[in-house]
Parts: sequence; C-alpha cells; structure tokens
Amino acid sequence: MSSQSVVTIETHGAGLYEFTDRVMVFIRSARIESGLLTLFLRHTSCSLLIQENADPDVRRDLDAFFRRLVPQADDPAMAYLTHRAEGPDDMPAHIKAALMPVSLSIPVMDGRLALGTWQGVYLFEHRRRPHRREVVLHLGG
Repeated sequence: MSSQSVVTIETHGAGLYEFTDRVMVFIRSARIESGLLTLFLRHTSCSLLIQENADPDVRRDLDAFFRRLVPQADDPAMAYLTHRAEGPDDMPAHIKAALMPVSLSIPVMDGRLALGTWQGVYLFEHRRRPHRREVVLHLGG
C-alpha cells in the first residue's frame, strides 16, 4: 500500500520554511501506520532539510552561514560565475542546492514521523524573491 501527494510551499524570500505539520496531515490521511516517507523537491534552487525546530536562532545562523559560504554573484569572490541570467542570487542558489539534499527519507512509525524531539522538516529557499515550491510526498507501507 502507498500514498502520494504534492505539497506547495509559498516562500517570500531566502530562508527556512518549516512544513512538518503539512507532512503530518498527509501521513494521517494516508492511514499507513508503518512505512517510509520520501520527500522530493521539484526545483533546482532550494533544498530540503531536517533541522532543529525549537530555537529560531538555528535557522538564522544556517541562513547566515550559507550566505557567507556562497555569496551572491555580484560579490567579487564570485566573479568566476558565468550563469547570471536570472540575477545575482540565481547561480549561488543552484550551488547551495547542489550542496544540500533535494530529497529526504523519513521512517513512519505508529502513524507518525520518526523524527527526534527537536527535529522538523524544512524547505530551504535560496532565492531572494517569492516562489511557489512543490514537494512530492510518497509514503510506502
């Protein structure tokens, strides 16, 4: 038995967007008590993460770290980039997405995500402007 759905996440710029609650709604509606949930992101300039969901400073620090690790294309350190057609945040967003996962697998036990106490599921938007992002959910029992 399996179930599939697509979750759309509206972003309003770079940052981490938790959507654990929406994943839980899907799991409850699937009525599969035990299995493996696969999440797949249909985009090349954002990522998926399992990360702490208690202290918002963690999200801010992760965002700051990745901005420092991969600055915007108009930063002198990024002068080697040639793909600049969609603005100074485009190619850096692709680089970040290449470094981070675009799919996740999470066990489902007793009808719940087998996440740790402080873990949540996030979309990490790497672009500055708003986007509609789609995450495909597949739960196999």
